[in-house]
Amino acid sequence: MAVIYNQEKRIFSLQTKNTTYQMKADQLGYLLHLYYGKKVSQDMDYLVTYADRGFSGNPAEMADKRTYSLDTLPQEYPVLGTGDNRTTALIIRNADYGECCDLRYVSHKIIKGKYALKGLPAVYADENQAETLSITLEDKLNGACVELLYGVLENEDIITRSVIITNNGKGKFVVEKAASACLDFLPGDYDFIHFHGRHTMERNMERIPVSYTETRIGSRRGASSHQHNPGVILAEHGTTEDYGKCYGMLFVYSGNFQCEAGKDQFGQARLIMGLQNEHFYYPLEKGQSLVVPETILCYSENGFADLSLKYHDCIRNHICRGKYKNECRPVLINSWEAAYFDFDGNTIINLAKEAASLGIGLVVMDDGWFGKRDSDNSGLGDWTVNEEKLGCTLGELVENVNKHNVKFGIWLEPEMVSEDSRLYREHPDFVLQIPGKQPLRSRNQLVLDFSREDVREYIFKQVCAVLDQANIEYIKWDMNRNLSELYSSQSFPGCVAYNYVLGVYDFLEKLLERYPDILVEGCCGGGGRFDAGMLYYTPQIWCSDNTDAIDRLKIQYGTSFFYPASVSGSHVSAVPNHQTGRITSLETRGIVAMSGIFGYELDPAKMPEEEKEKTREQIKTYKKYAGLIQSGDYYRLSDPFKDVFTAWENISKDREQVLLSVVINEIHGNMPVSYVKLKGLDGNAVYKDEESGLCYQGAALMEAGMPVISSLGEYNSYQVALIKKKG
Repeated sequence: MAVIYNQEKRIFSLQTKNTTYQMKADQLGYLLHLYYGKKVSQDMDYLVTYADRGFSGNPAEMADKRTYSLDTLPQEYPVLGTGDNRTTALIIRNADYGECCDLRYVSHKIIKGKYALKGLPAVYADENQAETLSITLEDKLNGACVELLYGVLENEDIITRSVIITNNGKGKFVVEKAASACLDFLPGDYDFIHFHGRHTMERNMERIPVSYTETRIGSRRGASSHQHNPGVILAEHGTTEDYGKCYGMLFVYSGNFQCEAGKDQFGQARLIMGLQNEHFYYPLEKGQSLVVPETILCYSENGFADLSLKYHDCIRNHICRGKYKNECRPVLINSWEAAYFDFDGNTIINLAKEAASLGIGLVVMDDGWFGKRDSDNSGLGDWTVNEEKLGCTLGELVENVNKHNVKFGIWLEPEMVSEDSRLYREHPDFVLQIPGKQPLRSRNQLVLDFSREDVREYIFKQVCAVLDQANIEYIKWDMNRNLSELYSSQSFPGCVAYNYVLGVYDFLEKLLERYPDILVEGCCGGGGRFDAGMLYYTPQIWCSDNTDAIDRLKIQYGTSFFYPASVSGSHVSAVPNHQTGRITSLETRGIVAMSGIFGYELDPAKMPEEEKEKTREQIKTYKKYAGLIQSGDYYRLSDPFKDVFTAWENISKDREQVLLSVVINEIHGNMPVSYVKLKGLDGNAVYKDEESGLCYQGAALMEAGMPVISSLGEYNSYQVALIKKKG
């Protein structure tokens, strides 16, 4: 059983294959957090101690007993108004404007299978894979009913948490802050690891000690953002890829979020993940509910590599859905860096001819095919095919592309509108805009109010009219600006950001129901909405608008801590690179791009024949190992921020096939020899290099490693394919 209840002590134990999570409804009905870590079989309530802590307040029921205070005790879902002066998971403002909520245990249910969330993405699992624990807490005075949901995926070492807040009282109250997960640690000496960045340089890892100065990260931008990813790690000091205890929190949501980490006055640590409380003020009338997006928890005692593998498997098997969940995706070429806005139908057909000659299976017509759209200053929202520009209908264009045995894909940005568009001139009220105030502009485009069903339906009909014209097998869904004017005629101001994201999810769900065979790739200026919430609808996301191979080493390194290679779009582009001006070899660009969903961003017609032949071989190599890359285990073998080389490894689940990739970051005179140590091999087995024929014992490759091949020139790279010898 994954969920065990000790009725006498009112202790709940969530047991996975290797971990235990434990909590207790105490004598006052408060839900105390007892333990999360390596699997244990005993009750852990002995860890909680009680002492008179002076100015820390005591509940009224304790009378003159000063040793009980929620200001010091570890809690499962701390709320403001109980004497806990630390950061809390929930703030409710009552009808009398008082900020107070006193939640006590009422009941619980244990259910086979994994709970689902209305209108929100969430981890899914069947009755044989998971159990759900539902704990109901209530505030008798204001009528707040809080259902804490725990999903336990036993074999995956995954525990999920979500919260449903319902008003069962007589009057309205307002939710001002709502998190889905809190972890309290009695000894609080940890490092906080998060992944910050900016457009074209996302998910850079930062590791800082958890201190008495509270650390808070998040997004107020309407999307999970380029600046902070909604995945964080709490780790013991000294934890490495292979050793040490670490805890992960991954928010399954694509909008505003916040994560808080800090020590309290006694050195205890608290980590909270949930909705951003700025731009958030959610009123609930009697009978109404708010669903807080899910957080995925995971613990490993074996370092970051093991933690990442667990998250990778969870996302691949329990977040991603649809036809392409487990399929090898087609190698694609995108027209953006090949032609930008300067193209017609013949450009796309010629791109398809070149693609076919190289072994590329999908051509994507990016921005510029619709309305009046010859630059990024106009046309968004007018989703009608510009046949004059293409020189043919969309159906004719796609037929000509398909004749070359190449699939066709298209770019869309459904959430946006240009001021210079027919849609904006006819329906200016469709925009998120504060009445009487000039809008903030970004890329000369505004944001459509996707919190409104009528707006979504208007765009949905336009998009379907396009998709129904031709054999379109791929969509690149983009979002190229943040939300700023959070005002809607049909939503309370503090609800707009949350309702907007739910609207995006609703649109995507309907789109996938109508077109189940279309592969949708998410994008938000590249990696500005790279999160588990979007992956529930789009099984891959464009990792970054930066296609420079050397920058991508760092971007893809940070991405890999939570997200598997099978969801990360990564392409070979032309040189000098369009974002950095850097020149790297075709070999290096290809090897770096092979650490994700492979494709191209260039014009093959401009390539010399020698490069075309190398590209053919490159594509053959990727197709040979695509299954391994997408479904195997991924290991980081170096740190591109510190080491002179970047190396990573893909290894099959049965440990029989290995692909080692290495890029040289630095070259100096008289370089010392570096060694790359592989991971996850069968130590007793012998592995053969498919190219050289050399054989290595698995234990030797893991303990001593393999010399890194260094040659003259910048940013050289190579791959080594190993196969486990039989017998």
